[in-house]
Amino acid sequence: MPEPIDALRHTPPRHLKAVAVGAVCVAALVVATGIFARVNADASLKTWTHDQAIPTVALAKVSGGGERDLVLPGDVQAFYNAPIHARTSGYLKRWYVDIGSPVKAGQLLAEIDTPDLDQQVLQARANLATAQANQRLSATTAKRWEGLVAQDAVSRQEADEKAGDLAARSSAVNAAIADLNRLLAQQSFKRIVAPFDGVVTSRNTDIGALISVGGAADTALFTVADQHRLRIYVSVPQSYSALIKHGQPAKLSVPEYPGQTFTASVVNDAQSVGANGALLVELQLDNAQGKLKPGSYAQVTFGLASATTTTQAPATAVLFRHDGPMVAVVGPDNRVKIRPITIVRDLGTEVEVGAGIGPSDKVIDNPPEALVDGDTVKIAAPAKGAPHAQG
Repeated sequence: MPEPIDALRHTPPRHLKAVAVGAVCVAALVVATGIFARVNADASLKTWTHDQAIPTVALAKVSGGGERDLVLPGDVQAFYNAPIHARTSGYLKRWYVDIGSPVKAGQLLAEIDTPDLDQQVLQARANLATAQANQRLSATTAKRWEGLVAQDAVSRQEADEKAGDLAARSSAVNAAIADLNRLLAQQSFKRIVAPFDGVVTSRNTDIGALISVGGAADTALFTVADQHRLRIYVSVPQSYSALIKHGQPAKLSVPEYPGQTFTASVVNDAQSVGANGALLVELQLDNAQGKLKPGSYAQVTFGLASATTTTQAPATAVLFRHDGPMVAVVGPDNRVKIRPITIVRDLGTEVEVGAGIGPSDKVIDNPPEALVDGDTVKIAAPAKGAPHAQG
């Protein structure tokens, strides 16, 4: 008979031990995986935070020295342009030229009918004839009285009175001649003629139209323009004005001739900066073929020369600090180097730099004020379709 103690003993099966060991291992694995994931997440967060702390910058477009183009709008005008007004009132009798007609100097453009003026001329001729008749009579009387004085038949006083009357009659003749010449000069303006060789660019009258001189209706009857040579006026910003020289050539382009340019040259400037902050520059262009028209919109391109040792950079890339102008340059390791620069010429939106940077440097555009030497930065990718910065 077995003992009672031995009967209470129970030995667990072996497969239960294996299950327990497996459960312990799974629990340990889960714990280890969680710890690893948390550690990895903390590391990723630190990396992301560090990356976010690095500023992203855009590079400025810099270029080397040499010739560069300055494109400005130009106002094309005829070399001579004359609005032709009437100098005498009346009615337009007839006109002989219309817009687009080439004319020569002195060519008849129109005639004005002036009946009132014609009558005034006739009256002035009659007044002159009367004055001349009175002068002849006074001259005969004065001569006779001078002979009577020699015979002591009349007094000297009476003879002097007759001589004075002759002088007054002579002055009246001169006044009548002057008045007649004035009216004849006005009458000559019945014929409207071209002042120079050119083209009629406007006609603002027609047959039978009332011509009123000096009134509200006194408008130009014709406009004649000499287009064999043109003047082009360009407003050059003050920052570029020192680069424009007399005799400097420029290229002119107009919309009606795409891809074609015309050569003009600088002949004059206003020698004064206007209220718009620009210098008015005059160019002239030979237009013997008549291809260009006055009043056209044109683009004028100046080739501005600068030293080959200079570098052009946008003004937005310059940092103005206590030690002078500086720029931020990105090195090969994406670390910033603050460099002092020497500005040779301020061109407004751009500056010419004589020393401090070169065309191959990666210059930061609009650098943050807090940027210092050694800071790490990320370079932003250029916008799609935008020009790439140098370097």
